[in-house]
Amino acid sequence: MNPYASSMIISSLAIGTITTLSSFHWILAWMGLEINTLAIIPLMTKNPHPRSIEASTKYFLTQAAASALILLACTLNAWLLGEWAINNFSNPFSTTLMSIAILTKLGVAPFHFWLPEVLQGLSLQTGLILSTWQKLAPMALLLQLSQTLNLNLMLLLGLTSTLIGGWGGINQTQTRKILAFSSIAHLGWMVAILKLSPELYLLNFSLYIIMTSTLFYMLLTLNSKNMMQLTTSWPKIPTLTAFSLLSLLSLSGLPPLTGFLPKWLIAQELVKQNLTLFALLILMSTLLSLFFYLRLTYVISLTLAPNSPSSSPTWLFKKKNHLSIPLLLTLCLLPTSPSFFII
Repeated sequence: MNPYASSMIISSLAIGTITTLSSFHWILAWMGLEINTLAIIPLMTKNPHPRSIEASTKYFLTQAAASALILLACTLNAWLLGEWAINNFSNPFSTTLMSIAILTKLGVAPFHFWLPEVLQGLSLQTGLILSTWQKLAPMALLLQLSQTLNLNLMLLLGLTSTLIGGWGGINQTQTRKILAFSSIAHLGWMVAILKLSPELYLLNFSLYIIMTSTLFYMLLTLNSKNMMQLTTSWPKIPTLTAFSLLSLLSLSGLPPLTGFLPKWLIAQELVKQNLTLFALLILMSTLLSLFFYLRLTYVISLTLAPNSPSSSPTWLFKKKNHLSIPLLLTLCLLPTSPSFFII
């Protein structure tokens, strides 16, 4: 892609997100979301392949429908209350419409059908942007609406997302689809805790961004888009492959890695709020996600593809530095958990 066009697209992505994050007016927030949507489509169609065109079309139609619903909800709220301010969104019907629209933009179940197909049709670089940066603006809007949301609706959608995210990823062999269903499952945890503890919601989202970025960077370095390619990664780059195993286990939420921290704190908060049964159900649904994470680690570490390269192991030195910080955060953040309890 032309460097001028690339810089303009990346600047538009940044401007759209910053506009939504800093807005006080619903129309300004909506404009930021639209800039974000329109800016990423050229990145999706950078490779003129039918799958990329299909993915960008599905993404555009879904985001356009969700944006129309956002406009409807904020117009209805302004008609009833006479204000366009984001922090004055007290009409229950408008709040429900707005939350459904934002959750559709994020890909929370049962509004998730577009996410696996779109992510599968994109390159790993664009998939990283879609899975991390594109979620910042909708998540910020959800955070501002947290105290007016319907708790029962959020709990139901959160449990549905963890179940569908785990169940859908079990039968997948493409790493991008597995990461899409992993995203759906993690979003379920965030949605479930949003109204009860916005602080834990922010913590979970921050750690999700770090862990997902690390895994995407590793897949880019290993150039692996399916399980068959993952089986040949160990002979080529054994050190990085070993770290990718730990990153997968961290994303699954196994102690003593970083991914265990948000699940532990969220389950504790749910028990404090007398939602013990719900905490048990959402923890049991996480076992589905754990299965396909463990299957990926098994494929990487305990299987060896036929005709594997017999050359001596190589290390991509030029790609080592940019992985060190996110990798450290992905694996070693759990010992800081006492500080979160103090906060």
